[in-house]
Amino acid sequence: MAGVINTLDELLDDPMIQLVMARDNVRPEEVRQLMERARQRQPSLPPHAIREGARMRGICL
Repeated sequence: MAGVINTLDELLDDPMIQLVMARDNVRPEEVRQLMERARQRQPSLPPHAIREGARMRGICL
């Protein structure tokens, strides 16, 4: 849906996201930890930078 912003919990609860994460052997806790570390380092970090950091660690966002 256009214009809808989901929370991280909503995204991680999505069945399709769970399937992709299972395929990539990624646990929700890892994603939450990554997001928390990124937030602590740079609270105003733009979304594309968070995605790039996740991509570099092999986590799909």
